[in-house]
Amino acid sequence: MRKIVFQSIQTTIFSYLGVVLGYINVLWLYPYALDTTQLGTFRTIQDLGLLLVPFAQLGLGHGITRYFPKLERNQEALLTFSLLFSFLGFGVVALLFFGFKQQVISLFASNSPEIINFLGVVLFIALFSVWSSVLDAFARSFVKVGIPTFFREVFLRLLTSILVAFYLLKWIDFDQVMQGLVLVYGASLVGVATYMAWLGVFKLDFSWHEFPAGFTRSLLKYSGITFLATAASTLILKIDSVMISSMLSLEANAIYSIAFYMALVIELPRRAISQVAMPLIAEHFAQQRIKEINLLYRQLSNRQLYICLLLFALIWGNIDSIYHFVPNREIYQTGKWVVLIIALGKLVDVAFSLNTEILVFSSYYRFNLVLTISMSILLVAANYFLIPVWGIEGAAVGSAVVMLAYNLTKYGYLKVRLQLDPFSMETLKIIVVGIITLLGLYLSPNLNSPILSLFITSGLTVIAFVGSSALLGVGKEEWAWLKNKGK
Repeated sequence: MRKIVFQSIQTTIFSYLGVVLGYINVLWLYPYALDTTQLGTFRTIQDLGLLLVPFAQLGLGHGITRYFPKLERNQEALLTFSLLFSFLGFGVVALLFFGFKQQVISLFASNSPEIINFLGVVLFIALFSVWSSVLDAFARSFVKVGIPTFFREVFLRLLTSILVAFYLLKWIDFDQVMQGLVLVYGASLVGVATYMAWLGVFKLDFSWHEFPAGFTRSLLKYSGITFLATAASTLILKIDSVMISSMLSLEANAIYSIAFYMALVIELPRRAISQVAMPLIAEHFAQQRIKEINLLYRQLSNRQLYICLLLFALIWGNIDSIYHFVPNREIYQTGKWVVLIIALGKLVDVAFSLNTEILVFSSYYRFNLVLTISMSILLVAANYFLIPVWGIEGAAVGSAVVMLAYNLTKYGYLKVRLQLDPFSMETLKIIVVGIITLLGLYLSPNLNSPILSLFITSGLTVIAFVGSSALLGVGKEEWAWLKNKGK
């Protein structure tokens, strides 16, 4: 558990360093250096590339995590097999991408024709991201997620900052910015590979014949089933951006992307913790320790919700001040309500905790496949009908509603099948703390100075959160841990 705590802290630190860089990038540098069309292009091309990743990876990320504990040796052979097999998957995706190129072009020809010039960049981003995800999964199996998180969350953003800064200084043109994304994602991949080589776990080993009997078949069968669920999950995360660019404009996607990023900060603690918890869940299932899974499920749900509610209150309480520092804020502030809607959807996801991870590593992983595919289809349908009516707010509403339905269904299934439940009286107390804190935002004074308003509102929010926590006896373990660390 100490190793998990250390890796969680390290991962969280790097995640929030990435947030700081992301704030500088998304809320200041990008809007300052790029016009709305360029920013929309910059974001859409990356989202398209990342949308292809799970299809090329063929579910091997979860497969590695699940089957790694079954290997007492030959782990490097599993890594080599996974890298080559994912390259085969990428080859199939690339052939399909080129085969349906005209259909892809037709999606963007009317509202976002600028996308068409950079479709080649999409494939390179996909390839490098596929291999990075395989290396991440392998590192995660060794409970070494901190440094890979650094390359994914910090290093990648730092290089994109430099890339856009070069454009701002007129050292390169916009076409070179887009082509430079290939180098950025490639450098991140090389960084993770170098770290794993330094650990001594990145070696090419082709001795697949030494795998236990039936191991490869079971791995590929499981990965084949879960890859559709992974693809659908990625679709749920990325389809908004692609559909907004296709149905509205690149400018609308630029506004949506900035709003979405603000809301995304809320769920970062969940992302960090789930990366570390996945191998532990897989191990518990291998040993049939259902009680331990339920304890982990409940503890992480309450702790994540507690932290993320404070983040939500800080962001929403300061939303106007945050937008004040965004260049061309009169354009981007129109996405203010998208922040609220997406943030509420993220809070729902945080509250239901590790339900997806538990399903993926349980014997009921096929249900997760059916559910995730169903939810992705529902989201596409919701966006198709809501975006023309409500614009970017329609995309946000569709995402939030689908996220709620998705989590309620998984919660009910785990409750019935495994008698797992993340909620307790502590959960209700945490929600009450959040409500009191949000109501306290109305007492914040209206000031003409955005900087002063930011500090005062943040201070009052923290005071209300801590005070109501003490009153209701919430967060004792978290505050006790912080107090001990301060000694």
